[in-house]
Amino acid sequence: MLDPVAMPHLADIARVQAERRPDEIAIWFEGASTSYADLDRRANQVANGLTGLGVQPGDRVAYLGKNMDVYYEILFGCAKARAAMTGINNRLAPPEMQFILADSKATVLFVAKEFYQAAAQIVKDCPDLKQVVAIDGGVDNRPSYVDWRDEQSADAPGLKTLDDDDVIQLYTSGTTGLPKGVMLTNGNYRAVFERVAKLDWALYDEGDAVMNAMPLFHVAGCNIGILAAAQGAKTVILREIEPMTILDLVEEHKINHTFWVPAVILMLSQVPGVDERDFSSLKTISYGASPIAEDLLRRAVDLFGAKFTQLYGLTETVGLGTFLPPEAHDPAWGKLRSCGVPYPGSIVRVVDSDDRPVPQGEVGEIVVKADFVMKGYWAREEATEDALKGGFFHTGDAGFFDEDGFLFIHDRIKDMIVSGGENVYPAEVENAIFGHPDVADVAVIGIPSEKWGEEVKAIIVLKEGAEPDAAGIIAWTREKIAAYKCPKSVDFIPALPRNPSGKILRRELREPFWEGTDRRVG
Repeated sequence: MLDPVAMPHLADIARVQAERRPDEIAIWFEGASTSYADLDRRANQVANGLTGLGVQPGDRVAYLGKNMDVYYEILFGCAKARAAMTGINNRLAPPEMQFILADSKATVLFVAKEFYQAAAQIVKDCPDLKQVVAIDGGVDNRPSYVDWRDEQSADAPGLKTLDDDDVIQLYTSGTTGLPKGVMLTNGNYRAVFERVAKLDWALYDEGDAVMNAMPLFHVAGCNIGILAAAQGAKTVILREIEPMTILDLVEEHKINHTFWVPAVILMLSQVPGVDERDFSSLKTISYGASPIAEDLLRRAVDLFGAKFTQLYGLTETVGLGTFLPPEAHDPAWGKLRSCGVPYPGSIVRVVDSDDRPVPQGEVGEIVVKADFVMKGYWAREEATEDALKGGFFHTGDAGFFDEDGFLFIHDRIKDMIVSGGENVYPAEVENAIFGHPDVADVAVIGIPSEKWGEEVKAIIVLKEGAEPDAAGIIAWTREKIAAYKCPKSVDFIPALPRNPSGKILRRELREPFWEGTDRRVG
């Protein structure tokens, strides 16, 4: 069970579990097992190595790679060194990676082989970077991670960690397209442990097998391994999503708990022969991050036979906000389209534009007040004040509470698109498309997608004399930004609807595509 008294900070987790169950498996990854004793020793070595490189408390340490076992060695090592782990979204284009690396002022970068070339392009423009460590072996005079790690002392570094220490900094985009670093502290995570300690979705038994299929640059991916380690469970890490591998590992490791985004649930449900698979080991499945069709949810509950919990939250709230408990997945409750109820000890309200609570059933902005809410945005004082005005985090999502206190998401106040669990902001995509020589005007919206929840559509006004070329515009955009942000489809219209001040009326553009749907976001 979660024990915030024995493990008040992230730095304590590996140490305590190494004392309690040194030989039990903490992490399994592609055939390699790491015991809790190994995890603690390696975290100590990472911490001492970072200190030797001049990393100071409060510094940022960056990770650029796909899901790997070494991520958690580095994460817990950073926590012991009082540094903050900054996972870089590995799906970004190199200029976007460079922005995050430079903005965070990371002093050390751990990079996996798939991204050696990208790292070589960007590190020259990161003046705070002191060292690049090559996870998969030395290259270009950069030390090999294993060699570097094993040269360090395995003694505990002996630094006193604090509640206010930033332990994880994850980047989330803003409506301007510039990512913001979300500062999450030891105190935030202890609050998470205290809030979820009695809830099905987060309660693991010692030795349980927990699947981590979420990317480690997402708060859900970070949280899965942290919650598992804090309870003495085994984390089974997938490098990336592959439906057949997921199904094989569920059976091989007798997976007990997992978090799958709706797109993954859909993929799994469509694998030939999935009904013949053995899911008897599954105790809980949590899901969230994007919309899920009610029919798919009903099918998944029948197929997997586990307790389902929907999670609504944001990076800024360490993934917490509300939860739809397993019992509410009974269709008789009528709550399958709800995202649930607030966590104990937290306050979730729906407010108007003046931050006044609105009546039950009326739509407004969802705001959250709790000790798991972020410290703020890194080096973004104005954005922090705006997001946390009045002591509540303003989510930018619109919703309403029903008569039973269940929250329903109605629409997004901000224009963010969530596609397959990834956040996409229209302004960023529009900026990339605007440079195309045939484009006179452009608006980007999210439209329903059975596979991804939402997908990106560009609506374009062509310059006079230009011919429609959707494929060419999509290809152009792929050269500018990450592929997942690029439009999946393009429509051409004579003019974009705008209000008197010139703002694009995206709601008018979205409405025909969402007409007849009951749910606009997840």
